[in-house]
Amino acid sequence: MALHCMATRHSTRRFKQEPVDVEKLRQVIEAGRQAPSGKNKQQNHFLVVRDPDVLDTLARLVREEFAGMEITDENSEDIGNAIRLSKKGTYVFHYHAPTLIIVANKRGYGNRYADTACAIENMMLAANALDLGSCWINQLRWLKDNPVLLDYLCELGMQEDEQVFGSLSLGYPDTEDGLPNRKILPIRGNEVTYIG
Repeated sequence: MALHCMATRHSTRRFKQEPVDVEKLRQVIEAGRQAPSGKNKQQNHFLVVRDPDVLDTLARLVREEFAGMEITDENSEDIGNAIRLSKKGTYVFHYHAPTLIIVANKRGYGNRYADTACAIENMMLAANALDLGSCWINQLRWLKDNPVLLDYLCELGMQEDEQVFGSLSLGYPDTEDGLPNRKILPIRGNEVTYIG
């Protein structure tokens, strides 16, 4: 079942506004907490945002900060679309999901990206198994040094020695059957070389 869950997991970018069932949410978060971490330090910090006003404030702050940037050759592939849509005033980085799970970790800790990635992947797989949609969200990571976002995230409970290294939109997919897209797609990249 685990391999099938991996093969059928896809990003969801349209969510119903229905709150995620508390037990399902708990299971998703627990899957993140069970993820491996370097030297078993277990220092991911999960900020689970369900308050619509906080989600709106985060969306507004992210939009304002990206709108103040310019697209360059160096950033166009990563954040060019975020900047473009923010300048139009239409950008909602978390796709209107009713839950956003922000994963922070210690600044300067060597395994911070790996630990965060493992936790988010675990949560995405758990979401798929529980008929929830999810999408990896990078925008708060791209703004991890932004003083406006840092101040607000610290107000929400992030520690001063932490930064955001990834986040996850979570909710019920806004699809005809209410389920995530589970079509198995062919893999066109991710080359494999066997040695020996």
